[in-house]
Amino acid sequence: MQQEQPIIVGLDIGTTKIAAIAGRKNEFGKLEILGFGRANSNGVQHGMVLNIDQTIKAIQIALEKCMESNPSLDINEVYVGIAGHHIKSLQTRGDIVRQNIEDEISQEEIDRLIADQYRTYIPLGDQIIDVIPQQFTVDNHPNIANPIGYSGVKVGANFHIITGDKNAIRNINRSVEKSGLRTKDLVLQPLASAAAVMSEQDLEAGVAIVDIGGGTTDLAVFCEGVLKYTAVIPFGGENITNDIKLGLGVLKTQAEAMKVQFGSALSDEAKTNTFITIPGLRGMAPKEIAVKNLANIIQARMSEIMDFVSYHLKQVGLDSRSLNGGIILTGGGSQLKHLLQLTEYLTGLNARIGFPNEHLSGDHIEELAMPMYSTCIGLILKGYNDYENKVKSEIVVITKEAANKGQKIENEVEIEEPVAETILVKTTEAETVNVGPRKKTIKDFLDSIKNNLIEMFQEEPDPKL
Repeated sequence: MQQEQPIIVGLDIGTTKIAAIAGRKNEFGKLEILGFGRANSNGVQHGMVLNIDQTIKAIQIALEKCMESNPSLDINEVYVGIAGHHIKSLQTRGDIVRQNIEDEISQEEIDRLIADQYRTYIPLGDQIIDVIPQQFTVDNHPNIANPIGYSGVKVGANFHIITGDKNAIRNINRSVEKSGLRTKDLVLQPLASAAAVMSEQDLEAGVAIVDIGGGTTDLAVFCEGVLKYTAVIPFGGENITNDIKLGLGVLKTQAEAMKVQFGSALSDEAKTNTFITIPGLRGMAPKEIAVKNLANIIQARMSEIMDFVSYHLKQVGLDSRSLNGGIILTGGGSQLKHLLQLTEYLTGLNARIGFPNEHLSGDHIEELAMPMYSTCIGLILKGYNDYENKVKSEIVVITKEAANKGQKIENEVEIEEPVAETILVKTTEAETVNVGPRKKTIKDFLDSIKNNLIEMFQEEPDPKL
């Protein structure tokens, strides 16, 4: 009898909105949305929680709406996205010399290699959030996706290390806990968005995920099946709204409405003789604004953001030859008209909009297939990946009695997976069953994101309380 799938909740704490989505996988592996709630975000700026009280209120409103949509929901723990301009990344290299060179490389040795990277020097006040291994090497054999099962004297790897500000991470943790929830895991928002909108073909071809949020634009670059680079650009949709407000002398709510309804990222595509009428304040005469002027303001800021994207891609030497999949735009800001054309013109790469609807069941809420919910859907996918890994690790049960009797442990374990794939399974006795190499998949990418990140930032209880 098939075990009922758990309900996973993703919580996206953004600059303009806070969204909570509860989902469960059906028998076809698609997400059924069981609850959805969102609230305006007032305590977050540029992806960082600055006002904890306001953030708590917004989280609680989002959760209340989520549970109102499905009264049977009982939400206690959530997967939370983290972003902000405090996020940084660097590349490192690590190697270890093996003691027992006749034995096959084990998972324990890989774990030790990864743990060594947490001693990398970083600036004071920062914290290593994640250490993501890229290609491994065994002696003189490079570009090994999974070295377990190989034999050699030395094993090493290139690593992508992601760091963040300790206080920023602590504020997210406090906001979630004071909302009556437990943080199951913190996941970088660009990586969550990538999981929601990227296919395995994109991972193989090489793509740049550009998540245009309210306060920041997050960049995640994948090449040769691995995460090559991440960056946070400190501009987003909120900056465009403020530019319109200042440039045209209107209220912020009016600027946001004009951006959504009439905005264009290409001024050449805007109609020259079209005007928007804005009601006057306190009896003042209405104001007429040219759509062309609105587009000029939007194009200036979006061009700046895309120039940053091009700069980061050049920094790591990636171009159209290495990124055959081009650029995938997602996030709320990706819905601007003519943004695809502007992106292709400024970066020289093909571009498309990334929607998370590929992972949703057919009866989902239509609104949730929009790019602005990519992060939240990706958080649920990360939660399911953790759950499925836990289930698979329990499939192979090696008892002490069997070991004492000298029974032979089979080298192949059958698991309900496609025939073309091979997998690694952890046993309860910390042994690893290796059934060969395989191509990098989205699951491999999710596996590379560290679990239980929240434990690194939990505070000690105050003895006075």
